[in-house]
Formats: sequence, C-alpha cells, structure tokens
Amino acid sequence: MKIYDIAFVCRSKNAGPFQLTVDLMFKEKSEYDKVLSSPNFTPEKIAPLYRTTPDKVQIKLFERILTVKVVLPRLTGSGSPDDTDVYGSQQHFPLGDLEV
Repeated sequence: MKIYDIAFVCRSKNAGPFQLTVDLMFKEKSEYDKVLSSPNFTPEKIAPLYRTTPDKVQIKLFERILTVKVVLPRLTGSGSPDDTDVYGSQQHFPLGDLEV
C-alpha cells in the first residue's frame, strides 16, 4: 500500500523560499499509526526521494489531529531561474508513492 492509498490528504507547499513541507492527513488513528510504523517511513528512506540527506529531513507529528508534516530542503530556492515549482505544490508525489 502506498501513502496515497491511505492518507486522506497528501499535499506539498513552500515553507519559506528554501524549504517545503509535505502534509499527510489521516481519517483514522490506525492509518496514521500504520504509516509511522512502516520501515520505509524514515528520514533515511525519504531523503533519496528528494535528493537530500537524512539529517535534513524532519518528520513532525501532530497526533491529536492525525497529521504528519515532512519538512525538506528545496533543491533550488523558490522563484530562482532553475525552479520548476514556484509554490512547491507538486512536490508530494515521491512521498505519496512510498510503500508503507
């Protein structure tokens, strides 16, 4: 099962010009727990998907609202000439495709 199959919401957005967040929201606690307990849902497994290192991947948990924020560095600053996604809104795809 992929994160896209289990998360109610999987979206990305800028978190300033040099970072982005991927928000994962779940309807059920069991779904939230399944993702968090997956051996694939770690900074070590997520980092290569975004061409970064595990120490730059932050996983922030909000259990009360069954939400996870994954904070990652952007490859290029938002709005730079090499930027292909100024708003960071298309960056959730690699994480959403992760098997859990």
